[in-house]
Amino acid sequence: MSQPDAALDGAIRLAARLEPRVNQLARAIVERQRAEVPGFDLLPADLRDVEIAATARHAIRGFLRHVQGLPDIDIGVFRERAAERAEEGLPLVQLLKGYHVGAEVLLDALSELARPGEEAALLSLTRMELRALQATVESVTEAYVASLADQQVAVRELAQALIRGEEPEEVAARFGLSLESGYLVLSVRAFGSQASVTARRLLRRALARLAPLAEGRVLSLPDECGGLVLLPASTALDAVADRLSSCLPTASIVGAATAGTTEEVPAAAERARRIAAVADRPGLYRLRDVLLEYHLSGAPDSAPELGALLEALDRQPGLTATVAAFLDCDFDRRRTAHALDVHPNTVDNRLGRVAESTGADLHTARGVQLLGAALTLRRIAGQGHL
Repeated sequence: MSQPDAALDGAIRLAARLEPRVNQLARAIVERQRAEVPGFDLLPADLRDVEIAATARHAIRGFLRHVQGLPDIDIGVFRERAAERAEEGLPLVQLLKGYHVGAEVLLDALSELARPGEEAALLSLTRMELRALQATVESVTEAYVASLADQQVAVRELAQALIRGEEPEEVAARFGLSLESGYLVLSVRAFGSQASVTARRLLRRALARLAPLAEGRVLSLPDECGGLVLLPASTALDAVADRLSSCLPTASIVGAATAGTTEEVPAAAERARRIAAVADRPGLYRLRDVLLEYHLSGAPDSAPELGALLEALDRQPGLTATVAAFLDCDFDRRRTAHALDVHPNTVDNRLGRVAESTGADLHTARGVQLLGAALTLRRIAGQGHL
């Protein structure tokens, strides 16, 4: 018998000793993956204990068939599992780590079973296992990436349908995606003049940071400045701000608007875009944060928000009248007090309450502009109650 034939016969004999231990090895692989693969414990218990163990047994038996020179098993099951993990949001690096863990468990078992004089057989099996692992990893990666590409197309089409108001229900049904009852719409853009590649990188990084907040239920639509991100309407804005405050590749401006229903998404998207456009420094902004700039940009939907400033004052006697008088008297507290027939200290007290109620301080240029615009809108509307 030639030396290669002898090594192959030795490899077959050594590998055969694994046969009675297939179930035990599959359980060992699951336990090692639980300990070493990040996020493994987040998978459903039946997936970990049943499906992954079954896949491990399939892989071990396939390797033993390969060693014996029998036809290789169908690797379709590995491709199917890869597509499923992509749909579930398991990162590719973690999926591949699971396969490497399985290979280590198998090689450790072979090392334990090898007897003195079987070094050549063990080396031969190690090479076979590494080649099999390489082939599996290539196939799994291809299936994962293909599935991910399909998902990205589906997600982008759904985001586009929502933002344009073009029958998102039909798109969601076609791709098997679910619709939220409402959405928090974010317009993410790079601060300053940035290349389009920088803007795309910014959106990708923002998505990676935000996805955990929505348990993967996040949609996006890129544009030349960055893009739009859609999260479930219940997503806490403070959590979004925390997520975006670090780890982004460039300074960003984020406009936020909420759509209570899917029908409101187009208007919310336009509002979020305009908010991000009028903000002049990095950060996350809601309409009230840039209300004056937003209104001066010619937006048709800011009047209710400006009116809400006065509504907060209307509920407290004398505050709206004090604001109007203070502006009419060119910020002179004594003239204002005389016009209202109150003490100057009363004017000061009321102006303090105005700032507390609205966030607009009439001792600042911004406060004067905001409340002045609100009063002007009220007069134009003919409401006239001060």
